[in-house]
Amino acid sequence: MLSEADFRARARSFREAFAAAFAPETEVDVFYAGKAFLSTHVARWATQEGLCVDTASGGELALALAGGVPPQHIGLHGNNKSDGEIQRALDAGIGRIIADSLDELERISALAVAAGTRAPVMLRLTPGVHASTHEYIATAHEDQKFGLSLTPALDLEDAEASAPEPGETNPYLGSPAWTAATRALQLPGVELRGLHAHIGSQIFEPTGFELAASKLISFLASLRTTYGVELPELDLGGGHGIAYTEADAPRHPEAIAEALAATVKQACAAEDLRVPRISIEPGRAIVGPAGVTLYRVGVQKNVPVEAPDGSTTSRRYVAVDGGMSDNARGVLYDAEYSAVLAGRRVTGEHALSRIVGKHCESGDIVVRNVYLPTATARDDLLAVPATGAYCHSLSSNYNYLTRPAVVAVHNGESQVLIRRETEQDMLGRDTGFAAD
Repeated sequence: MLSEADFRARARSFREAFAAAFAPETEVDVFYAGKAFLSTHVARWATQEGLCVDTASGGELALALAGGVPPQHIGLHGNNKSDGEIQRALDAGIGRIIADSLDELERISALAVAAGTRAPVMLRLTPGVHASTHEYIATAHEDQKFGLSLTPALDLEDAEASAPEPGETNPYLGSPAWTAATRALQLPGVELRGLHAHIGSQIFEPTGFELAASKLISFLASLRTTYGVELPELDLGGGHGIAYTEADAPRHPEAIAEALAATVKQACAAEDLRVPRISIEPGRAIVGPAGVTLYRVGVQKNVPVEAPDGSTTSRRYVAVDGGMSDNARGVLYDAEYSAVLAGRRVTGEHALSRIVGKHCESGDIVVRNVYLPTATARDDLLAVPATGAYCHSLSSNYNYLTRPAVVAVHNGESQVLIRRETEQDMLGRDTGFAAD
């Protein structure tokens, strides 16, 4: 289930908080992360709340366009865009293509020239910031697949190709980022609009965002010094954390906005730069808390567990009618969730329980540790909150389970956003399957 009111309220709160924090120096664009969860309805909600939409593939781009998002309010990400995806973005006239490599930059240029247009480009930089999050969702350290590093390369030819005027000093000379920026300013068919950085996802600490912003502004200043160009836009990324359990303490949009605005304004003043137009990508912070997954209880069993003091206790395993096929985050990132019994009130004792799926994997765990009523019975409903982001997007047909429906609720009404998958849907791609 997805709460439309909650989604809209969170979208509005980020838009209003950042607009207020950066006023009057500049304007802010809030990009909804389509990769978290996207449907035509959600795309419309985001647009109606004044948000842009960030896409990471040709499919997400097609869905955003089908949802009525104005092309100029769409961005296209991705570390390995195909020529077809770039061409689709150019044909649609989207607002920005975020170039992830020098190779991609060259292909964008060639395709734009062939189409007789100029591609609005932002360069994705990796500022070398180690975000406080799981290794697999940290995206701004050096040793990973995204972006262009600020660290100078050892290739002397690259350094010479991006050399500043004699006598100038440049800490970014020879870095992949500087080489790409230099090339982007030269290439036909490319309009270099600005810089982009994304340090990771599910992050609570502000320090990483502020450090990344300062590094990007320093890079903007070096471009101005060397080439006399002051780029008009800066995307500070996102990945702000949400509360999956009571242990999580997410920051409010106002606090996030005020801290980033102070850093950006101070850094720009120190470099004598105008504050560029700012973009942010709150990601899961908009849609994650709006979603709740409902499971039906199946088999339950008690399993002996050795306690730290050497004594033996037991843990109850509660199997449900889904699992890692509808929520892969536990397997991928050791993600923690909570759960409550839904549909009926139960009083009495609770027992330490582990909610598991029905897949043929011992790691198929939905909620690792939660206290559930001992009266929990077969066919009861369990509600797992904060599943609006990355659950449906990462879903699969592992063990040939069909994927569940996504239903929106609003003002006491329900609406199916994505219908339940049928076995015929799933098996129809098998060329040996003869549907009745």
